[in-house]
Amino acid sequence: MSVVVVLEGVGPDRFTVTVSPLAELAAALHVLTEHTHHPEHAPWAQGVVQDAPPALRTGLDRFAPLWTALRWRGFYPGLAGMCLDRFAELTAYTCVSGYHGYHFDRVLHRPRQAAALRQAAAMLPEPHPRLAEDLLRDPSALRADVLGFVDLCREVFFNELWAGTAPALTRAAHRLRQRLTRDGPAAALAALSPSTLQESPTRVIFDKVHHAVLNPAHTPVMLIPSRFGAPHLLVKNEPGLPPVVHYPVEAPGVALTLARNRLMALTDPHRVRLCRLIARQAMTTADLADRLSMTRPQVARHLRALRELGLVRVERHGRYVHYGLDMAAVERIGRDAATALQR
Repeated sequence: MSVVVVLEGVGPDRFTVTVSPLAELAAALHVLTEHTHHPEHAPWAQGVVQDAPPALRTGLDRFAPLWTALRWRGFYPGLAGMCLDRFAELTAYTCVSGYHGYHFDRVLHRPRQAAALRQAAAMLPEPHPRLAEDLLRDPSALRADVLGFVDLCREVFFNELWAGTAPALTRAAHRLRQRLTRDGPAAALAALSPSTLQESPTRVIFDKVHHAVLNPAHTPVMLIPSRFGAPHLLVKNEPGLPPVVHYPVEAPGVALTLARNRLMALTDPHRVRLCRLIARQAMTTADLADRLSMTRPQVARHLRALRELGLVRVERHGRYVHYGLDMAAVERIGRDAATALQR
């Protein structure tokens, strides 16, 4: 599955790069409830939750669907003064973790849409069904509660967080604007994430778990940098609203293909034996061939494959070349695979 951005006839003017505190709040809330996915922010998240007033902890549980699998569109620009029906529609989408195949544009007025919301939300764990019931029972009260929770977040932790984060995001947005102008949209978009593919000058593909096609020639696209959103790259393209790409800055540079290839490289029994030897001490090709009962060309091929994957380091001592296992790279394989799967 993928999100394809069609760029034929599209210039930099079809993209708006902006910094959004609400979007970064959503990313921070995701970290607070899923901090095991974001080890670099885990100490901060644990500290906030530990010191948080009861109302914040309650809200983190009650409103979690708004920032977990499907980020609530209300966190992104373009929804100022949103009417109650629009609030209900977009909140219903988050209650079922998706909007493809669902129609909630009249969920407050059509029993069939309300029944579909209840049925779909019931298949997900709490608090998705509970939030759907709150929406259908009293949407005005729920909207007030959500806005009140956002204000509480600002007071408890986000104002301080934003003061330290905003300058970095402002710089990141400036760099992206420069790159859009200098290199063009295809190169600028392809650089947003290691899992992004520039298929051609007119097509860029984001490797995602849902399918969509964005055409900036028809509808301008908004690009929003995020620090707490890393490593996720989110694409928001709800019907009737301008598309948004919420992209990570300072994200770990690991693509899913590289993480998978590193894992596959260590399934070969010959390479495993080779790695066990050079994990203890650096060795020459001749030494390895002798100990492994292999030819030097065979050992060289395995070493070359491991070097290309960044798992082997080279040490030169006079006329001898020694190969050692990069233990730091090996230790990162699990973390890199987890990071790549979350993009």
